[in-house]
Amino acid sequence: MKYKISIPTTQHSFFASADETILEAALQSGVSLPYGCRGGRCGACKGKLLKGSVSYKEIPKGLKKDMQDDGYALFCQAHACSDLEIAIDEVEKLKQIKILRMPAKVAKLEQLSHDVMRVYLKLPENIRLKFFAGQYLDFIQDNGEHRSFSIANAPHDDDHIELHIRHIDGGEYTQYIFDRMKVGEILRIEAPLGSFMLQESSPRPIILMGGGTGFAPLKGIIEHAFHIGLEKPIHLFWGVRSLRDLYMPDLPVEWAHRFPLFQFTPVLSEPGTENNWEGKTGFVHQAVMKQYPDLKNFDIYMSGPPAMVYGARDEFMEKGVPEKQLFSDAFEFNSQMEQTETG
Repeated sequence: MKYKISIPTTQHSFFASADETILEAALQSGVSLPYGCRGGRCGACKGKLLKGSVSYKEIPKGLKKDMQDDGYALFCQAHACSDLEIAIDEVEKLKQIKILRMPAKVAKLEQLSHDVMRVYLKLPENIRLKFFAGQYLDFIQDNGEHRSFSIANAPHDDDHIELHIRHIDGGEYTQYIFDRMKVGEILRIEAPLGSFMLQESSPRPIILMGGGTGFAPLKGIIEHAFHIGLEKPIHLFWGVRSLRDLYMPDLPVEWAHRFPLFQFTPVLSEPGTENNWEGKTGFVHQAVMKQYPDLKNFDIYMSGPPAMVYGARDEFMEKGVPEKQLFSDAFEFNSQMEQTETG
C-alpha cells in the first residue's frame, strides 16, 4: 500500500510505501528534502507532521521526546502509516544534481599524517560528477554495506575526487584503506549525497568549525567560496587533539595570506609541552564562543565528531543562534567501529 505525502508550502507531493522511509520515497520521486546521515542522528531531515502519523523500526537517537511531543519527525527513519501532510524546507539546489552509482579507480594514495590518508579517485572518462562543496559519497561494499566520506575538493576542481580518511582503531574498513588498498583498484561509489553545502545567498559572515577530518568538507566549501569570489568574512576554527593532528597545517595559513577576509584559528585540546604551543587550547566550540560572544548574526558550519557537533549546536542555540543558521555534518561510527559521516 502506498500513502500520499504532501508538502503544502510547495504544493509538491509524492507516494511512499510502508516499507520505505519518507526520505527514500521523496528522493526517488525527485523531491529534494534536506538530509545528512540517513541514520537518524544528525537531525538534518527533521520536519513537522501536520496531518497523519508515522512509525519507526526503532526510535532514532536524534529524535528527542520533546521533538516528538511537538509533532516533529526524522524523515530519514520515519515510515508513513497514513497519508501525510508535512512541513519541511525543500533544498532547491539539490534538484540540479542526480545521485549516481558508478565505478571509481583509486588514482593516488597519500598519507598526510600518522592517521590520515588522502585518497584520490578517478571517475570513468564519460562521467562528470556534479556535486556541491560539502557533500559526501558512499563506498558500496560487496556485502551491500555503505561507508561514507566527505568530498574534500571543490566542484570546479573535479579532475579527481579527494577524500581525507582517518584510521580508526578497530575499524576494518579504514584498516583496509591504510594497509591493503592499492592504486588502480576499482571501487563502487554512490554520489553525491547530503545537503551540507554553502548558503551562497546569505548576507551573514561565516564561521566554519571542524574537528579532525571534519576539515575535509570545509576545505571544499572554502575553496568553492574563493572560486566564486564570495566577498564576506570567513573564519575557520580547526580543532584537533595535538599539533601532529593538524594534517594539512600550511594550507589554511596560505589561504589567510592570500585572502584578506579569511581567518584561521587552530585549537588543540591536548597540546602537551613538547611543541611549546602558544595558540588556542580546549574545546573548539568554546574557542569560537570566546572570540565571538555574540554569534546571532553568523552562519555557522560544523563538521566532525558527533559529540563536538551536537554539543556545539546545543550551546550555540542556547546563546541565541537561530537553528536555521546552523549547518552540520557529523561523523558517526557504526557497530563495526567504522568511520562514517553525517550532517
